[in-house]
Order: sequence, then C-alpha cells, then structure tokens
Amino acid sequence: MKKAMLTLVIVLSVSVLCCAQRIESHKVFGGYQYTQNGQHISFKHMTKAMESNPRAFDLIKKARTSNTFASIVGFAGGALIGWPIGAALGGGEPNWALAGIGAGLIVVTIPISSSANKKTHQAVDIYNSAFNSGTSFKPELNFITNQNGIGLAMVF
Repeated sequence: MKKAMLTLVIVLSVSVLCCAQRIESHKVFGGYQYTQNGQHISFKHMTKAMESNPRAFDLIKKARTSNTFASIVGFAGGALIGWPIGAALGGGEPNWALAGIGAGLIVVTIPISSSANKKTHQAVDIYNSAFNSGTSFKPELNFITNQNGIGLAMVF
C-alpha cells in the first residue's frame, strides 16, 4: 500500500511539473501584457499559477493590490477631470479646482502603477526561473515486468 501511494504521489508531481507552463511577457504601452499558452492571462490567473512558488506568489499579490489601488485612484482622478470638462462643453460653469484635484490623483497613480508593473514583471521572472534552472529534469516513466511482477519505473 505504501509503494502504491508513493508511486501515485510521484506520478502526480511529475504530471504537475510537465503541465506547468511559462508565462510570457510582452512590452506594450504603459507596461507589459502577459500570456500563457498564447492566451492573455489576468492577475487572478497569474496568482493561481504562482501559488506553488512562495516568492513569486507574494510579489504577485502585492502587485495585484497595488494595481487595484492605482485603478481606483486613477478612475477617481479621471472622473474629477471629466466632470468640469463635461460642464464646460455643456455650457455650464466648470469647477476647474476639481480638474486640478483629478490631475493630482492621476499624477499619484503613475508611480503606484509603475511599481505594480515592476512587481508583476519580477514575479513572472521568478516564476519562470523554475523552468530555466539549468538542470533538465525530464523523467521517464516506464512500464516494466519481471520475475517480481509488474510496475512503473521512473528514470531521471
């Protein structure tokens, strides 16, 4: 029973290692776009993918928090700029102080967003470094039969 359980654990861990995929980053305007298997990957999916790597997982959680905060503050800044512009276009009296506050919020958002992009890029690099460890871990599973019975043999 112990051998069967050990074999099951080894087979599952090898299948997880074989199925893990690198996350690719592409430079776009304002940061990076991340893809896995050729498809766009969100912060939520990156967080799930990086759970197995504690350092990358901590960085991606911090980056996700910073990105959310930057998005909220940036949206508020854009709204505060857009309100007086809409009032001016509509023929009303615009409150340019609101636009100034909105511009200030957007200026504050830029370094926060930049920090989130850097943390995300670092987390992806750490996550991908497991695939570039220098040792090519390519185990082979062989089905064997001999005088002792039948079984699986793993060759490293």
